[in-house]
Amino acid sequence: MDPALTPPIEGPTAASSLSFWHDSLPEPIKPRASLPADLAVDVAIVGAGYTGLWTAYYLKKAEPSARIAVLDANFAGFGASGRNGGWCSAIFPSSLAKVAKVARSRAAAAALQRALNETVDEVGRVVAAERIDCHYTKGGTIVLARSAVQLARAREDVAESREFGFDEADLRLLSALEAEQHANATNVLGGTYTPHCAAIHPARLVRGLAEVVERLGVPIYEQTPVTAIRDGVVTTALGTVRAETVVRATEGYTPSIRGFKRAIAPVYSLMLITEPLPEVAWEQIGLAQRQTFADYRHLIIYGQRTADDRFAFGGRGAPYHFGSSIKPEYDREPQVHAELKRVLGELFPVLRDVAVTHTWGGALGVPRDWFASVGIDRAAKLAWAGGYVGDGVGASNLAGRTLADLLRGERGVDTDLLRLPWVGHTSPNWEVEPLRWLGANLGLRVMTGADAEEARTGRPSRRAAVFGPFIGH
Repeated sequence: MDPALTPPIEGPTAASSLSFWHDSLPEPIKPRASLPADLAVDVAIVGAGYTGLWTAYYLKKAEPSARIAVLDANFAGFGASGRNGGWCSAIFPSSLAKVAKVARSRAAAAALQRALNETVDEVGRVVAAERIDCHYTKGGTIVLARSAVQLARAREDVAESREFGFDEADLRLLSALEAEQHANATNVLGGTYTPHCAAIHPARLVRGLAEVVERLGVPIYEQTPVTAIRDGVVTTALGTVRAETVVRATEGYTPSIRGFKRAIAPVYSLMLITEPLPEVAWEQIGLAQRQTFADYRHLIIYGQRTADDRFAFGGRGAPYHFGSSIKPEYDREPQVHAELKRVLGELFPVLRDVAVTHTWGGALGVPRDWFASVGIDRAAKLAWAGGYVGDGVGASNLAGRTLADLLRGERGVDTDLLRLPWVGHTSPNWEVEPLRWLGANLGLRVMTGADAEEARTGRPSRRAAVFGPFIGH
């Protein structure tokens, strides 16, 4: 898109803030103390996002005597856990067919999906029990088909779901009228609906979870960047933490740790949020049950209606930065944010002139094979989880429960979670630069071009079909 043609983002943009979610917390963020001295614990968790905090929560609940410490380079929820689109979903980055191929078992793939479906309710149970006011509303997800090609993809999704034993209670094909009753966007031909998703305020969830973990007796050391993890030793500039096992829960920030430069590629997703909208606008838009929203284009978009009646909307489109670089200036790409505003107005014309109050972005973690994983290497005293490709709000809870079971495994703990096919999976490393930069940004160009190709030809994109196996299809 020609920058000269990009519409301006309207309204005040909080240029110095991390996100709307951080700005709208009930209390200002006050960083906790950093690591005061060398420390010895049973389990050291690196990363105070969802994965690290859920792991600490479930492990401490199961073993109150366990000595656990959480370390974070900034503060709890600084990264993707505090900036995401607020979908507590049952989405796994690889398709059911790919999971079945990797696991060599269709039953195992279905078991993982069922566990993710149930996880949405488990998060709801915990936030209610622990009184975490994160605006949890289980309205499900509507994915719209706005062309014949997209409608074919919707049908394929439902057909695959049926092949793995799921029924209309899990994923349902919608007519145009049924889809419009969920989200009244332009050019709707149909879509799919799943109940397995809740809209949340992500920063409220991660900050509330951190407070719960602290109340359980787990210290969280913030402003403590970790530079290396090796043989149960966590190295920081402020001291050393020795542990029986170290949990790496660093997602998009993983390349910043020595020895893990190529384990995960940080890819940016960008968001904007509107001013609160009047009820007359929402009557035209839909999303009355706070359904999360997307469509079947290749270049992902996503949105939700917030508890205070704003439209939070995001999507991919920002480039991968050379050397897996993460910098504050990458959080805002004016051209991409302007395109997101244009797309939002195209989908819902009532929003064309609405003011945008915040724009932001953040890095999510992409493994080389787009296959999230949970695992432990007892010889190396290392456990890990991540690679959610932007769908980690729900998956991180399942990962935290699984890690807690893995960490207790030496004491005879054996659960169904430990037999799920992402446990023990090892993704290959990303290529060295500049191949990593070329490959990641080629994928972005392919998927952007695929949508334009389909709009032009009315047929499924050949380039997307060729590239699909590399992105979890």
